[in-house]
Amino acid sequence: MIQVHCKNTGSTKEFSEGVYLFEILEEFKSQFKHPYQIVSAKVNNVSQGLRYKAYNSNTVEFLDVRQKSGMRVYFRSLCFLLCKATHDVIPGGRIYLEHPISNGYYCNIKKKSHKKLTDDDVSGIRARMRQIVEEDLQFHRYDAPTEDVIKLFAKHGYDDKVKLLETTEEVYTEYYTLGDFADYYYGRLVPSAGYLKIWELEKYGEGMLLRLPDRHHPDHVIKKVDQPHTFEVFRENLRWNIIMGLSNVGDVNHACRTGHASELIQVAEALQEKKIVQIAEEIARRARHRADPCRVVLITGPSSSGKTTFCQRLSVQLKACGLHPISFSTDDYFVNRADTPLLPDGKYDFDNFETVDHAYLESDVKKLLSGETVEVPSYNFVTGLREFNGRKLRLGRGSLLLVEGIHALNPALLPTVDDRCKYRVFINTLTSTSLDNHNSIPTSDNRLLRRIVRDYNKGAFTAVQTISQWPSVCDAEDKWILPFQEQADVMFNSAYLLEFAVLRNHAEQILRTVPKNLPEYSEAHRLLKFIRYFTPVSDKDIPSTSLLREFVGGSSFA
Repeated sequence: MIQVHCKNTGSTKEFSEGVYLFEILEEFKSQFKHPYQIVSAKVNNVSQGLRYKAYNSNTVEFLDVRQKSGMRVYFRSLCFLLCKATHDVIPGGRIYLEHPISNGYYCNIKKKSHKKLTDDDVSGIRARMRQIVEEDLQFHRYDAPTEDVIKLFAKHGYDDKVKLLETTEEVYTEYYTLGDFADYYYGRLVPSAGYLKIWELEKYGEGMLLRLPDRHHPDHVIKKVDQPHTFEVFRENLRWNIIMGLSNVGDVNHACRTGHASELIQVAEALQEKKIVQIAEEIARRARHRADPCRVVLITGPSSSGKTTFCQRLSVQLKACGLHPISFSTDDYFVNRADTPLLPDGKYDFDNFETVDHAYLESDVKKLLSGETVEVPSYNFVTGLREFNGRKLRLGRGSLLLVEGIHALNPALLPTVDDRCKYRVFINTLTSTSLDNHNSIPTSDNRLLRRIVRDYNKGAFTAVQTISQWPSVCDAEDKWILPFQEQADVMFNSAYLLEFAVLRNHAEQILRTVPKNLPEYSEAHRLLKFIRYFTPVSDKDIPSTSLLREFVGGSSFA
């Protein structure tokens, strides 16, 4: 007999060896305090599917879609359901799960006939998905030698999966089937299609939008939010990837293994520099507009998107355009710590808009725009007090004010400053490369890995601390930053083609420092598994001005 401790209920029970997790769940389920469907679990802080067999005593935490780990399992399973239904409804068609957008995931389909996707096609796929859910078709998992799995997918023409698996260096590989359809996913799935009741599928652009449950209200599909500018940034990057023949991680790995890593780094740097030059030239054009000159550049983005280096590089290009940029951060205008808003648990809410003394900031901006000299404060993060150290600013002829911070695009920051003199820049990491056609990469994984590496190398936080803080960071971004990205005049995508390949060399050792007995080990384990898909690339060829240097070290802007 084995003992299983359930974290959800705080109780322990005995079971026979080899018991399934879904059987363990049935014994504890009556004690659960919420009605939502369990989709997966963590066994000793490692994510597992409900068909996992327990042979030893352990601690289990059952998950629904309110937890990100549970949502990932639900999403993967839903993707498989969509791919199976597409296979049945559009024979010979190929589906591509491309990227998150509008609180859903954009999917594209290439028909064998090369005809465009129609509303009837989408209706047919949706109906087939519902039918499979009603039939409660089971997902089956298989372990096989990787060379055999490669042959299986090669037989069906899935070159994207073949290339990925050829570079994983794994002896055995797991794959799944749903009915007669085989597919590969890099994480666990729900036991059967009957678990997948909350979703929607609709026509979106030339493809489809797969909509997921609301993590905060799991019985409902999350509300759709139109994001045309973000969508176009994704499409622009994807078009470039296709032109370069680098649509998937397998393509990138093969390019690195055949000696092209240095060239790809140079191209990635050139693309980012080209975009920064274009932004600087547009700002310069607007700054010289006689009727409504641009005088304030507002720059924001979520955590670890690369705001600091972007601002430095943009300043350089603005100077090359004959302008004189001066800058400060909204952080300089933090209220004293004693006046900082609190979270429900009593901790300081440093991401709250009211953390910034926006009335004082706006007053200083208006004084600067009227030609006055202003002494800009500096916030002392040690004492929690605003200080004045004699830093004085004045906007002279040809000067531009750059304001950087997480609230820079919030309309309430500078409400009485004429919008015609503002230029808004939103920075984000919009990953357009996928593991394969059915496994997209979460856009936040870029930023989390960047933050783990930077925090650890600077001695600011351990990996455990960074991972522990990340959920609250993301929640704050959803509330205070991301809602304003579509209001930007321009979006800058700081995602880097070889980013994960470079970060792997830095992150692996750091992630291994997370103890297995801590809750944060679950995320560390997931990230370790994830980055091993990427052929490691040295950072020796990355220039000191690179945005990536802000995180791996060696930046000339430090």
